[in-house]
Amino acid sequence: MQTLKIVEKDPWLKPVNTAVTERFLRFKNRLHQLESQYGNLKAFASADKLFGFNYDKIRKGWWFREWAPAASGLFILGDFNDWDKYSHPLINNGHGIWEIFFDDKTYATKLTHKSLFKLIVQSQIGENERIPVYAKRVIQDDNTKDYSSQFWHPEKPYAFKNKAVKLKKDEPLLIYETHVGMAQENEGVGTYKEFAEKIIPKIVKAGYNTIQLMAIAEHPYYGSFGYHVSNFFAPSSRFGTPEELKSLIDKAHGAGLLVIMDIVHSHTVKNTREGLNLFDGTDYQYTHHGDRGNHPQWDSKLFNYGKDEVLQLLLSNLRYWLEEFHFDGFRFDGVTSMLYFHHGMGVTFDKPENFFTEGVEFDAIIYLQLANKLMHEINAKAISIAEDVSGMPGLCNPIEDGGIGFDYRLGMGLPDFWIKLLKDQSDEQWNIHEMYHTMTNRHFDIKTIAYAESHDQALVGDKTIAFRLMDKDMYFHMAKSEQSLIIDRGIALHKMIRLFTISLGGESWLNFMGNEFGHPEWIDFPREGNNWSYKHARRQWSLIEKDYLKYHWLSDFDKEMIALVKQNKIMQASPPWLLLADEAHKTVVFERNHLIFVFNWHPSDSTPDFEIPLKETGDYEILLSTDESRFGGFDRMNIKQHYPSYLRDNNAFMKIYNTNRTAMVLRPVKI
Repeated sequence: MQTLKIVEKDPWLKPVNTAVTERFLRFKNRLHQLESQYGNLKAFASADKLFGFNYDKIRKGWWFREWAPAASGLFILGDFNDWDKYSHPLINNGHGIWEIFFDDKTYATKLTHKSLFKLIVQSQIGENERIPVYAKRVIQDDNTKDYSSQFWHPEKPYAFKNKAVKLKKDEPLLIYETHVGMAQENEGVGTYKEFAEKIIPKIVKAGYNTIQLMAIAEHPYYGSFGYHVSNFFAPSSRFGTPEELKSLIDKAHGAGLLVIMDIVHSHTVKNTREGLNLFDGTDYQYTHHGDRGNHPQWDSKLFNYGKDEVLQLLLSNLRYWLEEFHFDGFRFDGVTSMLYFHHGMGVTFDKPENFFTEGVEFDAIIYLQLANKLMHEINAKAISIAEDVSGMPGLCNPIEDGGIGFDYRLGMGLPDFWIKLLKDQSDEQWNIHEMYHTMTNRHFDIKTIAYAESHDQALVGDKTIAFRLMDKDMYFHMAKSEQSLIIDRGIALHKMIRLFTISLGGESWLNFMGNEFGHPEWIDFPREGNNWSYKHARRQWSLIEKDYLKYHWLSDFDKEMIALVKQNKIMQASPPWLLLADEAHKTVVFERNHLIFVFNWHPSDSTPDFEIPLKETGDYEILLSTDESRFGGFDRMNIKQHYPSYLRDNNAFMKIYNTNRTAMVLRPVKI
């Protein structure tokens, strides 16, 4: 039996060597089948050029096609025919594909840019109005709240001016996770245009190099955060037009930023009028039949990745966003749910069989392998990130090595750890060995995106790190004129937690907008329970612009922290070297890329002449300290002082003033 590289490198996988090889062979067989039938994977992933509206240059007119194998009749209606229900029937070509042709001679003045249309689908569940599956533009009527497709064919398609940014080899992704609609300070829905003009400069100034855009594909419920997608090829019209989204991405590229899309191929909304569900009258056209097609927690429908038409839909969707909008890659949502029939719920992943033979969704794995192959064929530099909490072996290994082909995995255990620690334990109970182990417990040859918190912790029902640390005191004591021990503790630990995580937890970094300055409000989208208010669905950037408030201290520290890891190549460096873990003093000291990191987590213990071991002799100076007054600290350390090393028994040491609730980074003095 063939032994693939992921098994050669990991003895733990040897008992499932056969299953690992079978996983790879399933992919090879599926790829061969598709290439034999379509010529190549990209040709297979071009269904949007067949379905929906597509122009025929030879016949001079527009074809409209829809796949609905179980339907008994399809009709198209809209502005072009005064919404006559039955005047324009589609013809079934015998393969479940319904089509109609609109010649220019008759329809050039009727089927025009921005004109509205829908489908009527007749099936075993009756006659229903539907939005086409491959619709490129979907808008909602302000009065009726009903959705319609919009024929989108601007006279002058958007012309991109800027090429995508090319990061240096092994340069870390510094991701600013964003949501266009809630990125503005005013109470309302932000636009692509406002984001490009106002938010991109803030991200550049903060030092990040990548934007992650959430909620791009059209979704009927704003409060779903974009995770209940109805129209996979339509950029959300809430925020503007497709051209305005393209302009946003173009401006981001011009500003030196990569742009990745938070893509949701793990499930789809249950809605029938605007979504895929029951489109041709069956519950198995795109999703699984019966209970297997329902997600028990998400109230949504689950794709059947074993069907050619589903693979074609989703792979075409990836190609479309990459080629048409120039996205630089994707963060795949809900990968754990895709990988297993049990969706990762109530399961302990404690043996290799859990990942290869027990409850594993083989078809979903093949889809993800095909997705990664396609992405990197289209753009060798494309970025693929997996949101997986299970730790699927080979997730971020090349497919030919037995892997699934992702570039990065999200370090989802890191924010979970911090929230649990802050929620369940007092400062005195924190175990510094557990803290260090949690940050470093991973394969360092698999690229992990570290983060202390994301949008998940900012939602109603949870709390951000800042709010867990300072809670209601943030509303009363964030003025610099106000004294508060709770705020002092919160500001100190907020900085330490982020620095600890970014310097130990991964090869790249993610931050949700506003978390870097401790945004005080949770995220609560407009709903009946809050009188449809946008008060908590926005970001208050003005808080860091007001010098009399303390928020800018956290923002200023974040900029310095990002600059430090970039300039000193911390995240690309060899794994950290633990120098000291002193439980009594709650102090962790480690070396990474010649820098010395000292974290004193103790709530009160500040120790003069505290001895720490070193790897290298020489004088050291403080490069960064969380206790600097410019970051809201108390300047207990002399930043300008040099700290000489000394030898004892051929080992190097250094003495520092080890102040409580302080992190400092020291570097060798260049002579």
